[in-house]
Amino acid sequence: MRILLTADPELPVPPRFYGGIERIVDLLITQLIQRGHTVGLVAHRDSKTLADRQFAWKGVRSQHKFDALQNTLTLQSAVQSFQPDLIHSFSRILYLLPLLRSPIPKVMSYQRYPSARTTGWAVKLARESLTFTGCSDYICRTGRVSGGIWHPIHNCVEIEKYTFQSTVPEDAPLVFLSRIERIKGAHTAIAAARQTGRRLLIAGNYATTGEAGQYWHEEIEPHIGKDGIEYVGTVNDQQKNELLGQAAAMIVPIEWEEPFGIVFAEALACGTPVISCPRGALPEIVRSGVDGFLIHSLDEACSAIEQISTLDRAHCRQRAEHCFSAGVIVDRYEQLYHQLVDQNIPALA
Repeated sequence: MRILLTADPELPVPPRFYGGIERIVDLLITQLIQRGHTVGLVAHRDSKTLADRQFAWKGVRSQHKFDALQNTLTLQSAVQSFQPDLIHSFSRILYLLPLLRSPIPKVMSYQRYPSARTTGWAVKLARESLTFTGCSDYICRTGRVSGGIWHPIHNCVEIEKYTFQSTVPEDAPLVFLSRIERIKGAHTAIAAARQTGRRLLIAGNYATTGEAGQYWHEEIEPHIGKDGIEYVGTVNDQQKNELLGQAAAMIVPIEWEEPFGIVFAEALACGTPVISCPRGALPEIVRSGVDGFLIHSLDEACSAIEQISTLDRAHCRQRAEHCFSAGVIVDRYEQLYHQLVDQNIPALA
C-alpha cells in the first residue's frame, strides 16, 4: 500500500524531547516500511524519518488561520504528488477539508479530545471514506456522540528502549514523571510520599508564569529539597529509562480525564507499577492490584504505596509487551488500512 501520514506542524518527527504523537508517527513509519509499504509523511520541515517521501508544512502553527489555510493546500498538493491508497492524519482534521469528498480512504486519529462540531461536519461531508481512531476507548466513546465509525487503538512504546528491572531496593524512590501542573497531581504525590516517608523524584517541565507558574511556586517548589522530595528536571529517553527503572512505583495521581498518557505505558515497560486515578483511559492501561493501583484519595494513595511490594514487576512488563508495544499497535493500524483499502477498491474501479 501507499500510505500518506500527517503529523502536527509544531514539532519534527521524531521529536527532540517531548512529543508523544510525533514518536508514534515515527514508529509507524519505520514499521510500515519494514513490512513493505510505501510511506509518505507531511510534517514539520525538520523531520528526519525513513519515509519514502516527505512534504513540509508551510505553516507551523496549528491554531493560526493563515497557517491552517497554507497547510490545507500543502496536504492537497502532497496527495496529488504521492497518490496514496490511504491517508492517515494525526494532524488537524481541517487540513482534510478539500479531500473529504474524495473516495480515498482517510483515517483521522485523535490523541486528544475530539471536537463534536468538527467531527460532525466531517462525517457528513466524507461519509464512508472517513474513519476515526482514538488513543483509548474513552476517547472513542467521546467521539461517537458526533457520529462516524471509531476504532480504539492505544498509543504505543518502543519496548526495546526500556530496560526491565525485575527488582528494586526496598528504599527505592517513588517517581513523578509528567508536566508539573495541577491536573497531573504532583501535589498529591508529594503529600503521599511525605505521609509514607518515601523519597520522591519529580521529573518534568514546569511553567513560571500564569496559573501553572503559581502552582509551581506555591505548591511544589516549597517542598523541593525537604523530606526526600527532589526535582531532577526534564529528562531525555535514556534518562527516563533509568529514572523509571529505579523507581518503586510511578505516582501520577491525575485530576482530569486523561486521553491516554504514554508515560504510563513507559513505566510498565520498565516493570514499574503505576499509581494513578481511575479517570479517562487509566482503567484501560492499569489493572488495579496487578500493574499498580487506581486510587480515589490521598489515604488510598498512601495505602497503595504501602502495598507496592506485593506486586510482581514482571506483570507490568508483560502488560506493556502484550498491549502497548509498537509491533502490536502497528498490527492494528495495518489491519485497519487493509480493511479500508479493500472496501474501497470497487469505488475506485
